[in-house]
Amino acid sequence: MPAKLREELGEHFTVTKGLDGCLAVYPEKEWEALEDRIRSLGNGEKARRVKRYYFANAFDAQLDAQGRILIPANLREFADLQKDVVVIGQLDHAEIWNSEKWRVYNEAIDAESVAADVEDMDF
Repeated sequence: MPAKLREELGEHFTVTKGLDGCLAVYPEKEWEALEDRIRSLGNGEKARRVKRYYFANAFDAQLDAQGRILIPANLREFADLQKDVVVIGQLDHAEIWNSEKWRVYNEAIDAESVAADVEDMDF
């Protein structure tokens, strides 16, 4: 993990499936906030699916002396993590991407589409 993110993540953090084919990395405080939001969804079919997606795949992570984490095989496979990965910050969490997937995803984002998205969301 990059040094700057290590400070923000703290000693213990949670890694789980993210959206768009990456892994999501939550500092303890943000993970607890996400848990609370998901608990409030109730127990309907959609809520159960969301709970399973995030919680069944989550694990508590700790950095080793070199600032690395060991990611379980199921999550490495999900995010297609090979040798080269990219770690990006996302305000309340970080994401771990296969570097090639990130390159393709990031190149597809252009200023015009982001401007249209911002307008659509009344930002």
